[in-house]
Amino acid sequence: MSDHPYPPAALTRGNRAERLGAEPNTTWLIADAADTGGVMNVVRTRLGAGVDGPPPHYHKESPEMFYLLDGALRVLAGDEVVDLAAGDYLLVPPFMPHAWGTTPLGAADILIVKAPGNDRFEYFRLGDRIRRGEASPQEVLATQQTYDNWWVRSPVWDRELATRHGARRPLVPMPDQEDSTPGIG
Repeated sequence: MSDHPYPPAALTRGNRAERLGAEPNTTWLIADAADTGGVMNVVRTRLGAGVDGPPPHYHKESPEMFYLLDGALRVLAGDEVVDLAAGDYLLVPPFMPHAWGTTPLGAADILIVKAPGNDRFEYFRLGDRIRRGEASPQEVLATQQTYDNWWVRSPVWDRELATRHGARRPLVPMPDQEDSTPGIG
């Protein structure tokens, strides 16, 4: 038994973080909820120019924090799209639909923290398998409850993508789903 009242520090060495994807689109799995006593989960994602992250979704249980380490990012936050530049911080509260992508001219390097955390590494691994064609996009719909990722439609984000990119494919295609209203389901 230890004589201090706190749990051990959570440490992930940079060269030990699991890496998914391939340059320029890479995600590092830094800390899952199991690693932090449920306090948070942490990933780092690099997206190349003109790449979308996940489609619009929200989380019921946790806010999600984005810190832009480098580059530029367009982020759906509710009913508006905001531009982030290196050094910018954005906190998306629970139930707020959000999505993000890079501009056609620039890449982004993003630190993403969800707190309190739930174990989400398997969600990112599933996305990587979908990207490689080893899993079906339909599989992600069955994980909404498990990973607190609730997919929604966003006319604001649809207009944003159409304006910026026309009809382009996302890095990880997500399945069509019924419209979902935040807070219900």
